[in-house]
Amino acid sequence: MAFTIATWNINSVRLRAELVGQLLKNEAPEVLCLQECKSPVDKIPLDVFAALGYEHMVANGQKGYNGVAILSKVPLQEAGQKDFANLGHARHVAASLPNGIMIHNFYVPAGGDVPDRAVNEKFGQKLDYLSQMADWFQDAPPKNAILVGDLNIAPRPDDVWDHKKMLKVVSHTLIEVEALTKTQIAGDWVDVTRADIPEGKLYSWWSYRAKDWNAADKGRRLDHIWATKDIAGAAHSSRVLRDARGWEKPSDHAPVFATFDL
Repeated sequence: MAFTIATWNINSVRLRAELVGQLLKNEAPEVLCLQECKSPVDKIPLDVFAALGYEHMVANGQKGYNGVAILSKVPLQEAGQKDFANLGHARHVAASLPNGIMIHNFYVPAGGDVPDRAVNEKFGQKLDYLSQMADWFQDAPPKNAILVGDLNIAPRPDDVWDHKKMLKVVSHTLIEVEALTKTQIAGDWVDVTRADIPEGKLYSWWSYRAKDWNAADKGRRLDHIWATKDIAGAAHSSRVLRDARGWEKPSDHAPVFATFDL
């Protein structure tokens, strides 16, 4: 089974249902994972997506905040959800494909503005969330699995527009990068995007604050596709659909894609 998977922080699935539809029509990935849906599951406009061939959905939602969903052309088997750091947030959902591949869709907390847990509770929650993810992967090593989502960390120097200027900015601090690396190692995950695109600046998020996001190009690679080592070699054709950041009333994130031949 060859399939393409995409991940996209949509920043309200109801507000941007038309953009999701545009992506599904134009790019037609077999599986689309959404984060920051900001909707209870029963309010997600599945009928819009089903009309385009995406009849299957597994989701974890809540009103107004957070929320993750997996849309698929092929049947999905729900595989649970975890509440890391006991936040009571809808930030994770898992599903399996007919070929047995497990998909984990994550929305890691952003962490607020100050990179110090002593004065910023949200930053501490982010670190705790990642630590508990790592513990879970250590205790139950994943196999035949793909992890996608808005992990809210740009780990490499070339994942941000200016490494030195960003070192004290939440999303690129050394403590966050270390926490993400430990999580990746705990699950023996491979960063598929960077395995495919090993060199050069690469972003998936651009702030709404920039008057001209494209010209300023002060981006960060916050959205990721990982795979366990046993299937990572089957991945190829990774890319970021940068143009989607310029669509009408867009999300501040762009979709990230990878194809697997399994």
